[in-house]
Amino acid sequence: MPLNMPTELQLSLPPWMRPWLRAHSRRRFADVAARMEVAVELATHNVARRTGGPFGAAVFDRRDGRLIAAGVNLVVAARGAHWHAEVVALALAQRRLRTHDLAAAGDYELVTSVEPCLMCLGATLASGVRSLVCGARGADAEAIGFDEGPKPTHWSAELRRRGLAVQRDVKRPAARRVLRDYAAAGGPIYLAQRGA
Repeated sequence: MPLNMPTELQLSLPPWMRPWLRAHSRRRFADVAARMEVAVELATHNVARRTGGPFGAAVFDRRDGRLIAAGVNLVVAARGAHWHAEVVALALAQRRLRTHDLAAAGDYELVTSVEPCLMCLGATLASGVRSLVCGARGADAEAIGFDEGPKPTHWSAELRRRGLAVQRDVKRPAARRVLRDYAAAGGPIYLAQRGA
């Protein structure tokens, strides 16, 4: 009997994102606060509509504030442990811009409602974005039970050393609220903290 081996991957954003993207596609987001509002809004909708975890991310063109791609956490919905909001947003930006290297395409920024976990730090570095903006801290996600992985203590300094601008704690209270609301609603903690 032959094995049923998948030969392709297809990822779909939640249906609510199509009209959301249409409504935001022509806007310009001039500063990091406005861009973070987008990431937090994505996370908020994802929780409220029960389409995934409490994380949102978006890639912007820093030259004109244009939204290039948006992502939400799809781990449970897409049955893939790697479909974090950052990975989804970066993959969609790379597809839209037709390149694996966003640095070669321009000056792009990843804005994420929560600091990247260990996996997403690697994806951020590999993507070629030139800037990372974070809302809540990894410790905020860990406080509700998520495991951020064994990130280096000085991860932000290392990214800066490698040429990425890093801003932390942008609209942190709003981003933390999404995490707390998700936990209070009994959302699944699909990457729970594991023993050392």
